[in-house]
Amino acid sequence: MLEVLARAKINLTLDITGLLPDGYHELETVMQSIALCDRLVFSLRPQGIELQTDSRLIPPGPENLVYRAAELLQRVTGCRQGVHIFLSKNIPVAAGLGGGSADAAATLAALNQLWSLGLSREELLVLAAKLGADVPFCLAGGTVLARGKGELLTPLKPLPPLGVVLVTPPLAVSTARIYREYDRLLPGVHPDTPAMVAAIERRDITAVAALLGNILEPVTATLYPQVYVVKEALKAAGAPGVVMSGSGPTVLGLCRDEGEARRVAGRLDPGLGRVLYTRFCSQAIKLAVINGSR
Repeated sequence: MLEVLARAKINLTLDITGLLPDGYHELETVMQSIALCDRLVFSLRPQGIELQTDSRLIPPGPENLVYRAAELLQRVTGCRQGVHIFLSKNIPVAAGLGGGSADAAATLAALNQLWSLGLSREELLVLAAKLGADVPFCLAGGTVLARGKGELLTPLKPLPPLGVVLVTPPLAVSTARIYREYDRLLPGVHPDTPAMVAAIERRDITAVAALLGNILEPVTATLYPQVYVVKEALKAAGAPGVVMSGSGPTVLGLCRDEGEARRVAGRLDPGLGRVLYTRFCSQAIKLAVINGSR
């Protein structure tokens, strides 16, 4: 059996730079792995894919990205082995933190080992891009500049283990709807991604906090004003930098370390939503063999 920790992601910047020939939005985003993670356990079975989860918010069947990742590997490699997967959810669902993408990336990495497929990192990244825009990053992890649909990855100098406060309001946000609304509305202020990359390269944490930006934030906040309420609460609680992650609704407060994140989180009204604190992480996936089995 294999136990895998699949870590969430945040967007330090998120910009839309145009449309691709297939109609998808062209992105430019600085992404960061954080220690908050889901836990997946994989065990061999003679055939078939069986998925169980402790969350009633996600489907356990073929519509789940974990299941689809396993199916994709079987289809591409011709592998006939089966697997039982248990997924324990800690990352908030549909929150802009890449939980489903992290779980899919973890599945690719775990089954490549469990099924002895021998796929290279580059081959896994190609498959990851077929599953979703954030899946390649969730396979690579660390501090990364992503372009295209999210599959063109440029590793950046790792940032120190900065603290992060995450506040997820009780809202159901559709990513597809947010992008449709973005297309309908005039673009807002674009984040300065090149300046963010430069700040990361010189490890200027003050500048990193000041340069946080998300082109989708005004769109989501117009539809869900609670996003702005959470932003103001995080600022008032002392977070040096605040921005929405992904298409929302989670808002993150960037802090100097995990201790400061804990203090900021403790000053927030629990009525704002689910409040978590964590830290930056240099890896997206951690695999461990259980009971010496494979």
